[in-house]
Amino acid sequence: MGQQEKVSTSLAGAVSEGISASLAAVDAELDRRYPGDPGTRQPVHTVYVPGNVFDADTVRSWGDQALAALDEHAPDAASFAAVLGLTDDLAEDVYSRVRAKLEREPIEDLRVDFEDGYAGQDEDQDAARAARLISEACRNGTAAPYMGIRMKCMESAVRDRGIRTTDVFLTGLLENGGLPDGLVLTLPKVTYPEQVSAFVRLLEAFEKAHGLDAGRLGFEIQIETSQSILATDGTAAVARMIGAAEGRATGLHYGTFDYSACLGVSAAYQASDHPAADHAKAIMQVAAAGTGVRVSDGSTNVLPVGSKEHVHEAWRLHYGLTRRALARAYYQGWDMHPGHIPTRYAAVFAFYREGFEAAAKRLSAYANHAGGDVMDEPATAKALSSYLLRGIDCGALDTAEVDALTGMTRAALDRFAAPRRGDLTASAE
Repeated sequence: MGQQEKVSTSLAGAVSEGISASLAAVDAELDRRYPGDPGTRQPVHTVYVPGNVFDADTVRSWGDQALAALDEHAPDAASFAAVLGLTDDLAEDVYSRVRAKLEREPIEDLRVDFEDGYAGQDEDQDAARAARLISEACRNGTAAPYMGIRMKCMESAVRDRGIRTTDVFLTGLLENGGLPDGLVLTLPKVTYPEQVSAFVRLLEAFEKAHGLDAGRLGFEIQIETSQSILATDGTAAVARMIGAAEGRATGLHYGTFDYSACLGVSAAYQASDHPAADHAKAIMQVAAAGTGVRVSDGSTNVLPVGSKEHVHEAWRLHYGLTRRALARAYYQGWDMHPGHIPTRYAAVFAFYREGFEAAAKRLSAYANHAGGDVMDEPATAKALSSYLLRGIDCGALDTAEVDALTGMTRAALDRFAAPRRGDLTASAE
């Protein structure tokens, strides 16, 4: 080694200590408000089923209907690829993975709906039945990974009904074996942060009544009104809503049609790629970044039913919207009909398989300090590992093929994807 340089300083250690002391409150606030992504699986979609329609065979029925749609309108990889514009090198792999997914796990996230989609006559009975059926599905292995309900909102006209349905459903779960790990609650039509605070109080009261751990119950906030994006004082209300949830918010879900109607967008132009939708989701995305709250895109109301030509047209639309959302880092969306889930999975699988090899090689080069034609930074390594993990979780990628190209275990990928604050230098195992 050569001669070491003399190192001199001009400031006493007390200066650094004083600065650190002055920022202690900021450090604590950063840790509290921006804990980072939880590192858990995020479903690629949410399926809404009315509470009066939901039954024990709903998950399997959606899978069977989706498979039947493929059999009728795209019975092989070539025909499916022709509809969606899949390249030859992807066609067979994507098609076979879509069919396998529909047979194994057709729905990743299911919400029993007691709001806009509900048309039952006895909400108490339907909520209690939903709790019993979800509990039974969790015990016998037929449940979707995530399941729960969307209750009515906290507006005065339906508030008491929403509170009661939440109570009936959660009480039913406890009476039928306990709260499942994949439980999700969705609070719709939130306009003011105070409505989020009120829902927090409701969940706190339920936890206290049953001796549950504080914070056991989380929920998603549905963004369906202009006031939830921009408050009357010009601030971003959605950011205040995340704070009002006191750590219980798990997601922000964009409601395509309610939000569009709120802004006066005519019915023919209400879509998830409308400029108004892009603006709202961009605000949601920035507000949620780093908080551990995930953003979900909305849905399309163009259903793939009827003639082959119409089904193919609806599939192309849905596929394109899903790919567009993925490129914008909206990794979850809503699906309204069994015919949507073949193109949901096709879009998701193609997205991950197209970029798999490049992402794996870039991450491997970064982890092994091997260099390459792209100079990646720690934050990019985090994004690359998150991309691979999402692909594995949904079934687009296999763990073995990711291991083979990256030389990294799942644990190593997890460390890159969710490093500690200020430490983006994980190493491969």
